[in-house]
Amino acid sequence: MSRIHPSDRGDGARRAARTAAAAERERQQPAVYTVWKRSSMGFQGTDGFSVYDAAGRLAFRVDNYARRPKAFAGELLLMDGRGAPLLSLRPQIFSLHDRWNCYRVAPGEEGCPETDKSSSAQQLFSMRKCAALQSTDDAEVHMSTASAATTSGRGCRAPPSPPSGYRVEGCFSRRSCKITRSDGQEAARILRKKAGGPTAAAASSSRPVALGDDVFSLVVRPGVDAATVMAIVVVMDRICRKPYAPMACSAQ
Repeated sequence: MSRIHPSDRGDGARRAARTAAAAERERQQPAVYTVWKRSSMGFQGTDGFSVYDAAGRLAFRVDNYARRPKAFAGELLLMDGRGAPLLSLRPQIFSLHDRWNCYRVAPGEEGCPETDKSSSAQQLFSMRKCAALQSTDDAEVHMSTASAATTSGRGCRAPPSPPSGYRVEGCFSRRSCKITRSDGQEAARILRKKAGGPTAAAASSSRPVALGDDVFSLVVRPGVDAATVMAIVVVMDRICRKPYAPMACSAQ
């Protein structure tokens, strides 16, 4: 039987410490997603989203909804990569500022029209454009009071903290904007996606090429809920003034 020396135990502890430190460093790094403005279902005429993480895994999706007038848009569902609904997005009819409301989706609740999704206990945020009559992409997000409340260890609901919020600044239509917290700190950024770049063999002739508006990058800062940010992105796509052109007709 092999004998375990004290030095062996020390090596194991050091390896565990290095692994934990590496995991902590990874958690402190921003999460980078590639957003493709196309439904993962791939049906012609759909106007959804497929969102991939840095490893190429499908992280979020919005499938099979048509770009109809807001009064007939109905509900949009943000799902995870496996198709499980996470958040429900609904337009507020007759809103001058293009207001949308976001609700959490409880297990077994999806697909039930009789479910009361307007309950304040389920609402996550409301979102609207900052200017109703100006052609600007700026928007503001108000988190609901219920989403900011916490539950104590004894099961008693603690007093809710003041609801936070976000603000979208820049030009979403050109895929150049940022999402900031109410304290001014950046929570996420939307950038044009670039492909290619200089290589060792052809550093002088190869340059990064900016892709079209259908594909862009989403950078989410540590500690920020990526699903909430992606829900904001989906709403921004609906309220921006840029006319929609189907992918089949987008070639120049």
